Amino acid sequence: MLPLGTLRKRIEPVVLCAQIASAFFDTGLQMVVKEQCAIATDALHPTPTEDSRQKAMSNFYMIYNMLSKFVPILPAIILAKVGDLGYRKIPMVIPLVGYLVSRVVLLLVIVMDLPIQAMFGGVVVHGLSGGFCSYWAGVMALVSLTSTEENRSLHMMQMELVYGIAGLIGSLVSGHLFQLYSVDFKQGTVLVSLSVFLYFVCLVYTLFIFLMPTVSPSAQERNETNGIDTQHSKNILNILLLFAGGILYDVAVGGGMEILVTFEMKEPLNWNATQVGYGNAAGFLVFLTSFLGVMVMSRWVGDVTLIIIGMVSFAAGIYFMAFVTATYMFYLARALTLFALIPMPTIRALLSKQVNGSSYGITLISLQLSFKIASLAYTPIYTKVYQATLDWFPGFVFTLSSVFTVLATIPVSVVGCRAGRADGYERIPGD
Repeated sequence: MLPLGTLRKRIEPVVLCAQIASAFFDTGLQMVVKEQCAIATDALHPTPTEDSRQKAMSNFYMIYNMLSKFVPILPAIILAKVGDLGYRKIPMVIPLVGYLVSRVVLLLVIVMDLPIQAMFGGVVVHGLSGGFCSYWAGVMALVSLTSTEENRSLHMMQMELVYGIAGLIGSLVSGHLFQLYSVDFKQGTVLVSLSVFLYFVCLVYTLFIFLMPTVSPSAQERNETNGIDTQHSKNILNILLLFAGGILYDVAVGGGMEILVTFEMKEPLNWNATQVGYGNAAGFLVFLTSFLGVMVMSRWVGDVTLIIIGMVSFAAGIYFMAFVTATYMFYLARALTLFALIPMPTIRALLSKQVNGSSYGITLISLQLSFKIASLAYTPIYTKVYQATLDWFPGFVFTLSSVFTVLATIPVSVVGCRAGRADGYERIPGD
């Protein structure tokens, strides 16, 4: 066991606890949205159809997701700047406050029968606190500062593994917890109450228990120099290419996964809360298989090759998802995406090797914000394409994700080619 002093310098307990809470919230929100959209649609239409319910759900998620991605842009930049000044806790603490408030709003929706549109207010508060992009960029900046270039990709993937295991655990039990209710407690109350409690624990731990680890002067010096002066133009081009690959891949993954939560609720799947939890757990299981993939394959291949393997894995799985008509087929499609989580942490690791230590926070938050800006375009596009193709090919949007993933491999491949040509002269660190 780790000594208490060492344990207090680890951010993993916060990531683990917060992600279990997030998994509880995701299942709760998904089921509450399904229920309220069905009630609202049935009241408006004398003969409601499955398509009308699907359109109501997808319209809600379109607005909700766009707010969650647009509102945090400016707050996240400010928090990243504060973090780079040395206040590394701030980009994590403030978003945790926003998480706590937004989860309380969902609890009020359930307990007080508020309209589901109240969640728009919750997501705005969440966004004004910096949201996930500030929280996760803060975590990754901390990992970058406390790891060497040689093992940074592995350390980032380990953090993703903790995140995934927590999501797996939370998702597996979330559906069962959602169904717990009595005369005094409505369905979903126990689940969302636990989510609120866990976020409160994370906030207390980060504020009063967690100790910021110190960075050794030698490691700090390596992070600060890192060949920036001698390879500045090379680094800028690599950064642009990595940003392009990351954005295209985020469009593919983000757009596909946003529609998937609605797709699961329609025939022929038409999942209940338990099945939703299991489906989410299958998604988090990919974190484990991706970590094992990095552990094994990194012995023989470089970072760029790992990224491409992960992208090809997701492209195959999401393409198969387009033709899913039964639950067992859904899990087969998920099985094909077993390495889909490798690209993003590896791209972050490569990016951190192109800048000095004092710029980790702003570089990583810039990547996260570029995803948010891209989502302002792909969220409504994916939603409208899904609604337009419901009658003849509901899975068409997943084929779009497969195409975008293939396109994402192009700029990443260029980075690999440039590294290969310069091998022995100006090699990209870590590849």
